[in-house]
Amino acid sequence: MKLGFIGFGRMGSRMVTKLLEEGHEVVVWNRSRDKIENLKSEIKNSEVSKRLDAADSVEILINKLSEPRVIWSMLPAGDVTEEILIGTVGGFAKPGDILIDGANSHFRDTQKRYEILKKNGILYLGIGVSGGVIAYERGYPLMVGGSREAYDKVKPILDSLAKPNGGHEYFGEGGAGHFVKMVHNAIEYGYMQAIGEGFGIMDKAPYNLDLVKVAKLYQKGTLLSGFMMDRTVESLASDPKLEKISGYIEDSGETRWAIEAAKEENTPVEVISDSLQFREKSREAEAVSGTFAARMVAALRYAFGRHEVRPSVPKGEEASKND
Repeated sequence: MKLGFIGFGRMGSRMVTKLLEEGHEVVVWNRSRDKIENLKSEIKNSEVSKRLDAADSVEILINKLSEPRVIWSMLPAGDVTEEILIGTVGGFAKPGDILIDGANSHFRDTQKRYEILKKNGILYLGIGVSGGVIAYERGYPLMVGGSREAYDKVKPILDSLAKPNGGHEYFGEGGAGHFVKMVHNAIEYGYMQAIGEGFGIMDKAPYNLDLVKVAKLYQKGTLLSGFMMDRTVESLASDPKLEKISGYIEDSGETRWAIEAAKEENTPVEVISDSLQFREKSREAEAVSGTFAARMVAALRYAFGRHEVRPSVPKGEEASKND
């Protein structure tokens, strides 16, 4: 297929590369042109590079596509998505065109956009994209909501992104896909927190435990084996005591939305709420950010998503800063 692609962050550039390698033609636009030029220079296969086209504006990108057009955005959720995908692209879109929001947008925003665009005959999809930077090789898990007609039409794109071990499913109209992704991220918080706390216990154990060996054994058929334990091994293998980083942990918003939804549903989310509160405390108190648990969570975030980590502060230096 041929599609337009907007947004070249950590996820977007890798997704475009995968689509090109799978034989799709992609017209790209990004506010920062150098990221597109970097991608062009990284593509060594001339046949693959022929399938990449760059546009100097969103309007030019749209004009380079044949109707009905498919345009996928990986812009940050919120005002930027509203301005460019809904405002600019939506202003040029015609009935039958397919607009896709692959960011971690609030499901209610997706629901609203879906209903507005549907009135104009424009097909809208909100797709939760998971798997982090590793999904380029392993395949993207794609959680789809919005127009069923659009989902059926873009399956060749989703099939390519999902190869070899990812997948995609359609969950319903409006914001259903982003709702599923929101809950996924909330579960992720609790799971990462449990790994951090568990390995924190072992770090303080009366035995001289090799935590890399522990994590590798946990990979071998235990209930903890899987994606996050693989990342635990990677993190500990490069820094066994996690001494190089601070446990200052950001949160991206989706888990807050999940907790709000749970309150509306009168559904208990104690583990998820506690994991979010722990992240908040890590940004306020060195007594929390200095713990092994916090450093483990920060290391995991970097391992799967290349989320920024802060370097550790040598003992005594923090106190001198505050004097």
